Amino acid sequence: MPWLILVLAGVLETAWAVGLKYTDGFSRPGPTALTVLALIGSVWLLALSVRTLPLGTAYAVWTGIGAVGTVIVGILRFGESASWFRLACVGLIVVGLVGLRFAPGSR
Repeated sequence: MPWLILVLAGVLETAWAVGLKYTDGFSRPGPTALTVLALIGSVWLLALSVRTLPLGTAYAVWTGIGAVGTVIVGILRFGESASWFRLACVGLIVVGLVGLRFAPGSR
């Protein structure tokens, strides 16, 4: 269960990172409120996951999911570059995340 909570925290991290694009410097109340709620939820779920998971592993996976998710949304929603090199680098992050999940001591 802590891994599922951590994945949900990472998805919310992606949501708040993308939400920053829509807040227009925190000048738009609706998008700002949703972004702040996603941020609070993401950190809260991360805090729940580190009750059981090692802190370093949980934090790295949380930021990795957020980074990969944000890159994917950037490509699909905002027309950012999907060059092979960029995708290969994101793939390396995914490999690292999977490695952390199955590393000894990751529970």
